[in-house]
Amino acid sequence: MSAVNLSEVVAKLADHGVPLGEIRQALTLGLEVVPFTEELAYAAGELRPLTRDRGLSLGDRACLALAKTLKRPVLTADRGWASLDLGVEVRLAGE
Repeated sequence: MSAVNLSEVVAKLADHGVPLGEIRQALTLGLEVVPFTEELAYAAGELRPLTRDRGLSLGDRACLALAKTLKRPVLTADRGWASLDLGVEVRLAGE
């Protein structure tokens, strides 16, 4: 998981009033959190023109850039990602 995406999850939980200590405890999922490096920043930025019409956020593009860089599939609940042609395998959650 990109550090950008971890930040998004933390923000959503904080929006719902969950204290940071509880958030940290809840997010001990055993996932590797990967720093958002300069290389990933360029990769995510490069995806902007290819995804602009879909309204993908920086967090979305950070996730996709990491998956593409690591040559790993991405797991999402966003069905619109399934039709993206970015060289990333998209797996839909719940399927």
